[in-house]
Amino acid sequence: MHGFIGELVGTFILIVIGCGVGAGLNLKKTFSSGQKDWFYISFAWGVAVTMGVYVAGSLGSQGHLNPAVTIAFAVAGTFPHAQVGPYLAGQFLGAFLGAVVVIIQFWSHFKATTRPENNNVSIFATMPGINYGLFNFISELIATFVFILVLVNLGNFTTGLKPVVVGLVIFAIGAGLGTTTGFALNPARDWGPRLAYTLIPVPNKSGAGWWYSWVPMFGPICGGLLAVGLQAMVK
Repeated sequence: MHGFIGELVGTFILIVIGCGVGAGLNLKKTFSSGQKDWFYISFAWGVAVTMGVYVAGSLGSQGHLNPAVTIAFAVAGTFPHAQVGPYLAGQFLGAFLGAVVVIIQFWSHFKATTRPENNNVSIFATMPGINYGLFNFISELIATFVFILVLVNLGNFTTGLKPVVVGLVIFAIGAGLGTTTGFALNPARDWGPRLAYTLIPVPNKSGAGWWYSWVPMFGPICGGLLAVGLQAMVK
């Protein structure tokens, strides 16, 4: 239960901060609307991950917040298989609930934002700059490969300043590799908010883009498996 609760609350924090930034930048009549800056977005998601990892670690989990991390570590033999189910459940549920809170927080701004280019699923989930399925998949694979290769060499990344390092890695990947697909890196971070956007009658919303959802699901998982496979080969 500690793992489930830690992953749920930590992922919840991650999504509230990260998707909150997306909402504030895109919706009308917020104080940050129209001030789009990719470095700012990347940095905010990095801080969101840092805060989530700290909270999850304090509640007794390993601070994965990400099915790609949990699955990769389990395959590598550094995480117990019996804990995979509770961790994944906590991650997806936490991401869903975090998106619900963001929808409530920005409800009046969703009502004020009628243009679909500003009020769309990209506030919550990732979409490609150019829709090219194979290369979108490869983009997520590469970005997650880099992320998890760093994680497996950090040891317990919930302690000390290591969550800050994890956040900086997210920031660097977002700034350097994230501009093609929005750097999901994390199936729960994408699918949980996408589902919330689908189920809740968000004012003026457009489609949830489920046609693209296979990329942020399988790209990160494959990237994580590739990273732990390479790590096992070189150590």
